Amino acid sequence: MGVPFLDLRGQHQEIREELDAAIAGVLDSGQYVLGPAVADFEAAFASYCDAGHAVAVNSGTSALHLALLAADVGPGDEVITVSMTFVATVAAIVYTGATPVMVDVDPDTWTMDPAQIEAAITPRTKAIMPVHLHGLMADMSAINEIASARGLTVIEDAAQAHGAERDGNRAGSAGALAGFSFYPGKNLGALGEGGAVVTNDGDLADRVRILRDWGASRKYHHDVLGFNYRMDGIQGAVLGVKLRHLERWTEGRRAVAAVYEAALAPTGIVRPAEPDGDRHVYHVYAIRSDDREASQAALDAAGIGHGIHYPVPVHLQPAFKTHGRGSGSLPVSEALADEFVSLPMFPAMDSWMVDSVVRTTSNSLAADTK
Repeated sequence: MGVPFLDLRGQHQEIREELDAAIAGVLDSGQYVLGPAVADFEAAFASYCDAGHAVAVNSGTSALHLALLAADVGPGDEVITVSMTFVATVAAIVYTGATPVMVDVDPDTWTMDPAQIEAAITPRTKAIMPVHLHGLMADMSAINEIASARGLTVIEDAAQAHGAERDGNRAGSAGALAGFSFYPGKNLGALGEGGAVVTNDGDLADRVRILRDWGASRKYHHDVLGFNYRMDGIQGAVLGVKLRHLERWTEGRRAVAAVYEAALAPTGIVRPAEPDGDRHVYHVYAIRSDDREASQAALDAAGIGHGIHYPVPVHLQPAFKTHGRGSGSLPVSEALADEFVSLPMFPAMDSWMVDSVVRTTSNSLAADTK
């Protein structure tokens, strides 16, 4: 018997009756795109994020794209972001016609290093898009201070950070706008694709609503060039059900992470940081390994699932090489990409599973990690 990296089937089986009822409600309503199920979820998710508005869309990538457009980011502009992220962060900037400017991450938290921002600002800089990597929020207080002084818009990439907190602020409420993903494997995942833009600004929320629905303020009246980025009703219903369980699942993730932390701390293995007072939601639990191939082989031999988030930083991806400065330009991001190994992390991990991961990791990897 092995340990899976993720167990979505088990999670869904636990709440299957609720999901079935919610999906049946959408089928009975006949409102399959947007509709009341999506509207109800939007209201609940905005409240969960301590924000005034949530606008549901069809993916996390669409959420970031529309957040940027709502902030008037476009051709000729620059957006400061990071390279240690999923490619969608940078792709969304490119979709607007703007230029991504990638800076390095902090070596301890693995999120945007505020000390790198000032040198990256030019007269063309329009926005800063920090990424809350693996479920830990970036240093939003420092980032917002820089942005405020320079007249820049801050847009959170909160795709991995549902319910995360830092300095008393919840992910989604710490910038002008935030983009969330509800890809199935996320802490709050749909049964397919989904995303949302969250903001406290009603005008920005209205812009996103129009942009997601063909640029129409009302049916067949198209005020701007928009997109078909609407969320479907079934995903809204599913997310509404799962949101009610999210806090319990998050605490389950944090409990698993606490066991990992206590067991791995004496080994010297570098583990996720959680600054005092912050709430890491552990979408991913990644360690650093000096010999990743050996680490993966040990986990494979024990039947333990694992992943890498992410093996190639965006600035070294062929599709984005014109937007980066080449190998060696972002040394922390490049080192993390070479060393990250993601351990199993899901809320229903039982004690046997956690013990198996800890035992294998401690015994087989400690000597090869830093």
